[in-house]
Amino acid sequence: MQAYLQALGILLQPVNFLVMYVCALVGCVLGAIPGLSGGLGITLLLPMTFALNTEISFAMLVGMYVGGVSGSFIAAVLVGIPGSASSIGTCYDGYPMTKNGKAAKALSIGITGSFIGTFVSVIVAMLCSGAIADIALKLGPWEYFSLCLMAITMVVGLSNGSIYKGLLSAFIGLFLATIGADKVTNQLRFTFGNTNLYGGINMVCLLMGTFALQQVATAYAKGQQDMPPVDTSSLKGFGLTLADFVSNAKTIVVSLLIGLFIGFLPGMGSGISNLIAYGQAKKMDKHPEKFGTGYDPGVWATEVANNAGVGGALIPMISLGIPGDGTTVLLLSAMTIKGLQAGPMFIKNNPVLAALIFLIVLVSAILIFFTELGTKRWFPYLLKAPYHYLFSAIMMICFMGSFSATTSMFSVFLMIGFGVLGVVMDMFGMPMTPLMLSFILGPKIEEYFRTGVSYARGDYTRFLTRPISLIFILIAVYSVVGPIITKAIKNRRASK
Repeated sequence: MQAYLQALGILLQPVNFLVMYVCALVGCVLGAIPGLSGGLGITLLLPMTFALNTEISFAMLVGMYVGGVSGSFIAAVLVGIPGSASSIGTCYDGYPMTKNGKAAKALSIGITGSFIGTFVSVIVAMLCSGAIADIALKLGPWEYFSLCLMAITMVVGLSNGSIYKGLLSAFIGLFLATIGADKVTNQLRFTFGNTNLYGGINMVCLLMGTFALQQVATAYAKGQQDMPPVDTSSLKGFGLTLADFVSNAKTIVVSLLIGLFIGFLPGMGSGISNLIAYGQAKKMDKHPEKFGTGYDPGVWATEVANNAGVGGALIPMISLGIPGDGTTVLLLSAMTIKGLQAGPMFIKNNPVLAALIFLIVLVSAILIFFTELGTKRWFPYLLKAPYHYLFSAIMMICFMGSFSATTSMFSVFLMIGFGVLGVVMDMFGMPMTPLMLSFILGPKIEEYFRTGVSYARGDYTRFLTRPISLIFILIAVYSVVGPIITKAIKNRRASK
């Protein structure tokens, strides 16, 4: 409790509080604009954290995270285009509600559902993270190696399209993680005599190139169409009553549990939880035929579930050092930049910072909730933001951020190269998340593997003879092999 009181004092300092609120608002705007996201905002903020203290840095980044997840439903409700993958399911009933003249009610459900999902899930994360960290302290390098391997393969197994493309993306990330001097022997690897690579690939350059620059380039190449017009006369009033909460209580609770569980699993994230919650709500409802026609439970389910993933994803990130989704990969990168080691000892070594991260999510969720309620009639104007101004600003920040990371033009060229790599991967349908996750976890996998082999005096079977490590490895193998076998069985049945 003392750590939370100290963290609250830090958060309520005017500068920290203002920075958090402004970044949450910007994240909400980025999340609302199709093609952009709160994750993009975090990527652009990463270079700024070099010159800022840890508290302000995480106030910026976590505030942007919460705002981005919360704001993604706005375009889904108003124009039927999801701001991000986390609001795909919201389009199914949110946009029909708008066309039926119930835009105010649809937005109120989205705003309230987002708040409930985020607030409750973070309370659960605050209660569970310490206990999970205590359990993790009893594990050895063999279990940690298997856990990191499982995290990467689960992301690969959930990749859209071919699983082989997901594996190739993960391999590229692992390869990039090996560039530079070996931490044990100091042997140079894959530097090709370039002194700029002796310290390895700069994380900021990689993230800005493959994430931010790639998004701008592909979005510009594909062209951006004007958003459909919105009937602003239907945005008056709150639109919800106590009866709405009571009648949808079961849907809210089940969707909350689904979002928490899926958010906890490495790499799955809110993009999957909102669709699963939507399907489950349809199964439970007495009138499943109403889904897709502008039915309230459809919006409640998706928005509660995708925001519950915020708290769910924070649990493995803080207690295990394993990001729960693509955005927490970026937050984990920020910890690395600040010299912090996420994992079982993080809460014990940095109790005030851990409490501060949780409190930032809670306070940001409350602020965004009341702000969105008060300004929802202005939401249509967010969708009219001119893309040519946004893209120019993002590219300028990419160039400035990559240069400031090392004060070298080599970093700028490296960022451009990674941007080209990102565009090529997008052209071939290769997912980007396995690359980012494997690059972050690559050094840990190598460290845990070498430590485990050293402790076992060269006995590689120790990874298989320890029960928990074996379970993680089996899950990792199934994550890759399972989809291949399932697809082969379906094809065989289809041919018959």
